Amino acid sequence: MHIVVCVKQVPDTKIIKINPKTNTLDRRSAPAILNPYDAHAVQEAVKIKELTGGSISVLSMGPPQATAVIKKSIEIGADRGYLITDRAFAGADTLATSYALSKALERINKDHPVDMIICGKHAIDGDTGQVGPGIARRMDIPPVTNVIEVTEVNQKEKTVLLKRKLTNGYELIQSELPCLLTVEKEINEIEYSPMPNMIEAARYEPIIWAVSDLENVDRAQLGLKGSPTIVGKMFTPPRPEGGKKLEGSADEQVSQIMEVLMEKKDLFTLQPSK
Repeated sequence: MHIVVCVKQVPDTKIIKINPKTNTLDRRSAPAILNPYDAHAVQEAVKIKELTGGSISVLSMGPPQATAVIKKSIEIGADRGYLITDRAFAGADTLATSYALSKALERINKDHPVDMIICGKHAIDGDTGQVGPGIARRMDIPPVTNVIEVTEVNQKEKTVLLKRKLTNGYELIQSELPCLLTVEKEINEIEYSPMPNMIEAARYEPIIWAVSDLENVDRAQLGLKGSPTIVGKMFTPPRPEGGKKLEGSADEQVSQIMEVLMEKKDLFTLQPSK
């Protein structure tokens, strides 16, 4: 059983600021971390490996310093890591990103056939949830999103039974292997890494590929050239104003409430049913 987990280095959105001149994320204002949803994806791969055996690879696209999230994944329990880094990847939106990652996955699959791909539900800096399904579409394998439990992996039948989160409950899905999963945070708890894993992660050197190391790549589909998405503007929403405080006697407060209701009476007008 070979599982590949796609991971991303993201800025810590609890700290990051927005550049008021460019209306873009100021990535220098916050430390880079492993995308939290991807950490749960790696942890789930470790859980599956403990039940079925096999190995775990992690794959990331980013600048050279993104090796840090691969090392973090090794610390959680992955066996090997790949980083695709090249100026040609710069400025990629979700469409170009899924293309580049799918090409890297094709090369990984040639050396170590892939049975399952796991991604986080979304990255906290983009919040689109599009890359995982985009990879599945390009590789012509079934995607299952919002997974909250991997119930059973049947290697003999090459199937997996999954619990998928819905708005008002969940559904059970059986998928053939290979397939791609995107997982929610609630699928597991991130465990403390044992000391041997921490030592291995500190010493580990990821496998690094440039565009030239991948096969049959259409450069027009990479980076800014392959990205039809344009972010027009990004801004911090205004803080919500506090509610109006009523003062005075009970009668005075009732009068104040009535004034407010009369000012907003159009919002409460009932339309006759047809």
